[in-house]
Amino acid sequence: MNGPEIQISFAPGLRVFVASERRSGRTPVTTDGSSSLGHVVESLGVPLTEAGRLLVDGRPVDTSYVPAPGDTVEVEGVTRPQPVPGAPLRFLLDVHLGTLARRLRLLGVDAAYESEDIGDPALATLSARERRVMLSRDRGLLRRRELWAGAYVYSDRPEDQLRDVLGRFAPRLAPWTRCTACNGELTDTDKDEVRERLEQGTEKTYDVFAQCAACGRVYWRGAHHARLEAIVSDAVREFGGATTA
Repeated sequence: MNGPEIQISFAPGLRVFVASERRSGRTPVTTDGSSSLGHVVESLGVPLTEAGRLLVDGRPVDTSYVPAPGDTVEVEGVTRPQPVPGAPLRFLLDVHLGTLARRLRLLGVDAAYESEDIGDPALATLSARERRVMLSRDRGLLRRRELWAGAYVYSDRPEDQLRDVLGRFAPRLAPWTRCTACNGELTDTDKDEVRERLEQGTEKTYDVFAQCAACGRVYWRGAHHARLEAIVSDAVREFGGATTA
């Protein structure tokens, strides 16, 4: 680039995205004189899904603002909890976040998930069509213009991923109300209605069942219930909601 020089700094939480020489504070950037500030921020490595307010000499500007010579730019992180106006809060997760998707569903959060890699263009289009917040660790996907909304998942550990999403978006929790396999809604059901779908040991041992209205999967409080209950209890204790276990 050969144009106006600006000074830019990034909030501490955004420094993971930028080159090491830009992590300690304000640094110079030479722009081309015509690109938007949003383009400049993304060219330095920060997806706009992760950028909060953009301040130029202390005043907020839009991503379309074209930097002028001598501008001092501060890039803030997103506010938490982050509002998502215009649609019910629901999510779309890429192929690498299956465990996170199942844990969100366990908590009653609407979380669509693609178990096969359908490609970034298709995911972005699906996000826009269904107005879902795209959750991904793929920075390139989060830069696609078709996205309706998106968020970077910062950790590769499912327990930290869950805390990050719940803390960032504060979704309403309704544990035990969604199918962890397909995201459908669960309804209480009588044993007689699902008896033919149960193994003999399960039929003899358990009496309380729920069934997915979408895929028909049957749920009961089996051997893994204590582990799942711990995940639910921890999330409800920290982020609110009411368990129905």
